[in-house]
Amino acid sequence: MVDILFAGTGASVPSRERSLPCVAVRIGKEIVLFDCGEGSQRQLMISPFSFMKIKAIFVSHLHGDHFLGIPGLLQTMDMSGRKDGILLVGPKGFGDVIKRLTETCGSVTYNVNITEASDGDEFEFKEFAVKVFEVKHSVTALGFLFEENERPGKFDRSKAVSFGIKPGPDFTRLQNGEEVNGVRSCDIIGPARKGRRIVYSGDTVKCIRVKEMAENADVLIHEATYMSKDSALAGEHMHSTAHDAASTAKDANVSVLLVTHMSNRYEDMSEIEEECRKVFPNTLLAKDLMLFTVK
Repeated sequence: MVDILFAGTGASVPSRERSLPCVAVRIGKEIVLFDCGEGSQRQLMISPFSFMKIKAIFVSHLHGDHFLGIPGLLQTMDMSGRKDGILLVGPKGFGDVIKRLTETCGSVTYNVNITEASDGDEFEFKEFAVKVFEVKHSVTALGFLFEENERPGKFDRSKAVSFGIKPGPDFTRLQNGEEVNGVRSCDIIGPARKGRRIVYSGDTVKCIRVKEMAENADVLIHEATYMSKDSALAGEHMHSTAHDAASTAKDANVSVLLVTHMSNRYEDMSEIEEECRKVFPNTLLAKDLMLFTVK
């Protein structure tokens, strides 16, 4: 399974209900963050995720609400005894900004690898890769594709038993590709399955690059800062409306749309979800500390 945690779902400034942008994706024992707004470490502390298992932080752009949580999180990890290094990735100019922040706040004892990325770059991990693509915002901005490695086929327990294989060590041997009592692994295990794909838009107007990267994805996490009635504001600030997010999800044929980064101007956030669902029914409005599992 791949778990998605919305540590923060607000836009620009926090509110009583919504912290600043931060999405955590967990597979196995590895976690990566997409954006890390101020207060993200506290949100992670009260979540089911361990901030000590974060392998990398991918920052979409250099607006403070998307990265000012990094220095505090790094220091907390250090004070908690972290030894493993961490990768920090962001757009052009990210390196200088983070170095200045961390120098001001104090150094840490583990390795911090700061990297600037652009469209087409890819970062590989044990069980997945993160691909970078450029989106359209008021500053240089990135989106990210989380792509799980190809998965083994499903193990057919009932078929194994019908062949006289008993549950236990022999099941494990078959799953490891061994032959047991004349029964081959390929007789029991189905074909390899594609890894799960999650796309994070970052801050952007509706753009073709998001649609291209999200084609047939399991999940599209898309900003929906404004409703369509405020489309003029969306254009002025180079953000998406709920309708924009939903139409992108529909055009890309994704399985589910999770919308986030909503403006505090809206008292009833369910209206944003309703606007999306008129275009793309399988939409969920993200809430702080919401956990979504991609099976």
